[in-house]
Parts: sequence; structure tokens; C-alpha cells
Amino acid sequence: MAFESITQKNWYEILGAKPSDSLAELKRKYQKLALLYHPDKQEADVPAGEVEERMQRFIEIDQAWKILGNEETKKEYDLQQREDNLTKEWPLHAQISLEDMSWNEDDQCYTLSCRCGGNYTVFKSETKDVSLVCCDTCSLVIEILQ
Repeated sequence: MAFESITQKNWYEILGAKPSDSLAELKRKYQKLALLYHPDKQEADVPAGEVEERMQRFIEIDQAWKILGNEETKKEYDLQQREDNLTKEWPLHAQISLEDMSWNEDDQCYTLSCRCGGNYTVFKSETKDVSLVCCDTCSLVIEILQ
């Protein structure tokens, strides 16, 4: 499963959980829902349409656990969610590629002047991980295109 596809759903909502829930709490919520929606636990007289809906729900619950039950993928998912929230909440000034920024050899970073007079700074070590950069003076944000 590509990572882009896992960020399209709110996996916490699917499990009825919160990002602050512990791994044990996430597991408890997953197990409760998995038992409720597991195909082997369904009654025989359930209409076909409902069986399909419950199966889809079970698959979503299972996917949510695969993402949130693993510390590495949970961390990555949480970072992506925070980034998406920043994009929605903060004013996005521009979309820029690193080539459009100035390289500073001494500091090993890329910089771009903001319209307020401040700077956007991306250090060489961050280039693969960063996609949103805040101005060091105002609330504007740029998106770094990879």
C-alpha cells in the first residue's frame, strides 16, 4: 500500500480513537471492533448488502490497526496529518522547489526571502523530510516541491 493512500482516511476515527491514545488503548479499540465486524462472527441471516458493508468496515479497521499499531508508520501518519492540518490552517504563500532557493555553503542550507523580510530556511539534512517551511518572522508557509 502506497503511503499517499494511507493518509487519505482518518484512521483514528475508524478505530474510534485519538492520537493521544496509548498503543495498548489503540489495540483494545481495534480488537473490540475487529470482533464486532469480523466475517466469521456475522449471523447467517444478514442481508447480502449489509454483509458487504460490514466486510468493508472490517477491512478498514484492519488497515487502521496496521498503520496505527506500528510505531514507525503511526509516527509517519501523525506527521502527515499535522502537515495536512498546517496546510489547511496556515496561509500557504507559495510552492517552491529547492532549485529556486539560494544555497548557503557555510550553513549547509537553502534559504528564500519572505515578503515580510524574514527567511524560509531548509537545512541540507532536512531536504528529504521537509515539505512545509515556516517563515522565521511571520506566519507564512511555503511548500517545498520534491
